[in-house]
Amino acid sequence: MTGMLEWRPSMLPDLFDWIDSGLGGFPAHRSAPGLHGIRIEEQLTEDAYTLCAELPGIDPDKDVEISVTGDVLTLRAERTAESAQKRHTEFRYGAYARAVRLPSGARRDGATAVYKDGILTVTVPLASAEKGSSRTIPVQRDPS
Repeated sequence: MTGMLEWRPSMLPDLFDWIDSGLGGFPAHRSAPGLHGIRIEEQLTEDAYTLCAELPGIDPDKDVEISVTGDVLTLRAERTAESAQKRHTEFRYGAYARAVRLPSGARRDGATAVYKDGILTVTVPLASAEKGSSRTIPVQRDPS
């Protein structure tokens, strides 16, 4: 039958890769050309900012770099993977990056990172706001 689309199990990941890369003139979020975005979830509590990044198939000891510059947390990862089946071999590789702005009061020096089951969790403690530490700022008149 010509004209029929044959469904293969490997089409679904290809479809998601195509959607992730941007649609017809609408580029996907990327930190820099040639880099793929990292899917993340963020959580903010009174005590900490937590970021969970989806990074399956990497070696966190050598494939991940986490840095903080000013109030921006940057994740960089590089993945090389090969899957082989009886009649099909597929390579998946690439550089990934994501940058997020840290909330006010983030204590970079206390940040921690844990990698488990393909998820990288970065926790940055927040400086506790002291109650009653508000300050009134007087308004001065312009002398001219």
